[in-house]
Parts: sequence; C-alpha cells; structure tokens
Amino acid sequence: MAEVIRMPRMSDTMEEGNIVGWMKNVGDAIESGDLLAEIETDKATMEFESLWDGHLLHIAVKEGAVPVESVIAVIGEEGEDWEAAIAAEEGDKNAASNGEAAKEEVKAPEAEVEVVAEAVPVAANDEGDRVKASPLARSMAKESGVDITKVSASGPQGRVIKKDVEDFLKNGTASAPAPATFAAPAPAAPEAATEPAASAKPSVPVFNFAGDGDAYTDEPLSQMRKVIARRLGESKFSAPHFYLTVEINMGKVMKLRTRLNEIAPTKISFNDLVVKSAAVALREHPAINSSWMGDKIRQNQNINVGVAVAVPDGLLVPVIRFADMKTLSQINVEVRHLAGKAKNKKLQPQEMSGNTFTISNLGMFGIEEFTAIINTPDSCIMAVGGIIDKAIINKKGKVKPGKMMKVTLSCDHRVVDGASGAKFLNTFKGILEDPIRLLV
Repeated sequence: MAEVIRMPRMSDTMEEGNIVGWMKNVGDAIESGDLLAEIETDKATMEFESLWDGHLLHIAVKEGAVPVESVIAVIGEEGEDWEAAIAAEEGDKNAASNGEAAKEEVKAPEAEVEVVAEAVPVAANDEGDRVKASPLARSMAKESGVDITKVSASGPQGRVIKKDVEDFLKNGTASAPAPATFAAPAPAAPEAATEPAASAKPSVPVFNFAGDGDAYTDEPLSQMRKVIARRLGESKFSAPHFYLTVEINMGKVMKLRTRLNEIAPTKISFNDLVVKSAAVALREHPAINSSWMGDKIRQNQNINVGVAVAVPDGLLVPVIRFADMKTLSQINVEVRHLAGKAKNKKLQPQEMSGNTFTISNLGMFGIEEFTAIINTPDSCIMAVGGIIDKAIINKKGKVKPGKMMKVTLSCDHRVVDGASGAKFLNTFKGILEDPIRLLV
C-alpha cells in the first residue's frame, strides 16, 4: 500500500506549514533520507526529509499554506493507485473515530475579483449609445478627465471596470482636467453700496487627483506572523503586565568594554554585557526566572536568556542557554551565530525553546525607551534603550556629562510582585554601574 504523507508538526506551536517548494517531481524515485520539500513553519524554514522508499506518486499541494496533518503527497510503488491509498486511509481514519466512512472535500479558495453589481449606472455618448460601467470606474474616469466612452471594456457583460480605466490612463490619452482658477473680483461698487456683491468673492479652487482614493495593498500573512499575532495576543491579554523602568549610568561599563576589546578574541558588544549582567542578576533573584504554569509557579533552575532578533517577517528569539555560566566572548559568538541563522530563517526549534527570561534591545535603532510584551513562558522581558549623552548630578551636587541608558522590565503580576521586580532591576543596575561585579 502506498504511503500517504501528511504535513508534519515541526514545532510545538505549529498549526500549519507553508510549502516553499518541492525538491522532487512526480515520478521520481525516492529513498529514505532524500530531501522532499522545504517547509516554512511559524519559526523557520526547514528541510523535510523522506522516511520512505519508493516513487513520488502524487503531490497534493505544490506550494502554499497547509494545515498540520493534511495530505501533501503520496509515495509508493511505481504505477500504484495513489487515489485509492488516500481514500483507504481517510476511510480508516473516519471509521476509527465515528464508524462512518467520509470523504474529505478539498475546496480551492475563490479568486478575489472586483464586484460589479448587476444593475449599474451607464454613461451615454453623443450618438446616444449606452456604455456599461461600474460606479468605481465611472468615478475614476470623471476624476481623471477620461471620456469613458473611449475606454475598452473587459468586465462582465461588456462593462468598463477599474482596471480598464487604469490601463487607459497608462496607455491611452486622457484629457487633462481643467486647471482650477480664481474668479476675478467684480468691479468696485459705488460708494453708496454697503456690501460687496456675492459674485465678488473668489471661488475656492478644487483639485481632482487621478486614482482610487482608497488604494491599498493586502499582504498575505506568513506563518511566522500568524503565530506572533496569536502568541503575543495571548500573552498581553492573559498575563497582567506591569512595568518598571530604571536609568543606568553606563560610563564605567563603556570603559570596561574598551579595555575588554583590546584583549578579547571577539568584539564584545553592549548587548553581550547586558545579557551577562541580566543572567548574573537572575542568579540572585530566582523569582524573576520563573514561569506561570496555571496551577503552580515553576522556578527554573537554569538561566536561559532569549535574545529578540528582528527578521523580515517579524521577530525570532534564539536562546542563550546557561548564560550566567558563559564568558562574554562565548555569549558574543553564540548570539552572532544564532542571530545570523535567525535572519536566514535557519534556526531549529531547539534553538528557540527553553527560555526563562528575554531581552529585547532597540537601542541600536535610536530608541531611548519602550515597553515589550512578555515572551511566554517567561514571567519577565526587559526592553533596553540606547545610550545617550545626558547631564547628571553626582553625589556632591555637581553637574557633569554622563552616558545614560534606560531599561524597562515588563512583569507578569501573577508571578512577580512590584518589590521583586524592583530588587532585580536594582541589582542589574548595580552590576552595570560597577561591572567588576561580573567577575565575582
């Protein structure tokens, strides 16, 4: 019996996969381990390898979004009846669930078309002929100075539609709208007149612009964007967020970074110092390194810091495991490696799971301060702003220039109380303002 291949669940949050392309064609010989297709999940584009030997008898979906467990292909012996294999498996599946045979109906999505009402206004030319046109097409023609009787119709029943007017404007010759003018003021009235005539007032110019005033472009949702929308919505509306902000003097850590980069095998970034400092602070405040589990609070023993990375379709969060135990150079190498994989959509699920705390840094984009939505199952996420020059007052009351950075901690109030969050931020602030503490 031929093997019916279904869309696999390639991550714990995956509800559907997007088939980017097939590496094999119908009729090709297949061996176990051969690359069948590339599938975009909610987190990455992954290679789908065959677990079966035989021939590719049928491809059910060449490309596009497919729900998990839907049929995508059939592999079997050459010449085998793939339709019977699908029907048999579907029959067994339905019989097992309710004892009744059923046939899955697959309906292609209807193409989106411009709706032209059956009863639409028409325009008349000089000969009295009637020209059928959609209201939108007539409006566009009027605004653009186009004689609609000169426009070729391609719509249903010979109607002129929006596309016809656009094509005419692009390739035809449209008469330009008359330029707006001000009416000349009327001659001065005799002295006996007390008010100027109404016609003496200048008319208001009216400008007509060609095109559709409601023009827009719909972009289809990627699998990643769908999951981002769902997960962040669940986080924002289920976890009661509160926010704590502190300002940190980065003067000493900037000097330390300069000294470190003279001897480090890699160039240490401010983000590396933030990740390491947060991990060290989490060691002192385990309540922040916790997760809400519904009926209990889980206090995580390992400190795994997620680092938000912007990608074209949204946001990915690779995880630096055991961040508190790694050196700054190790953190730097790992962050750069995972960020590169994220931007190429090559991250594997295990590289994006297990986070216990997350950092989102927009300082490099010139953002001074912002708030972030908690990345579940974490109970906190820290939003990091940029380092700015700012006048500060020292302990002796003197004003001097400083390098200041703001961070905002978003907390799940079901897990973290205000005092706990404040103590963590004070420890984090203390480490960056006296970075020698990173060594102890």
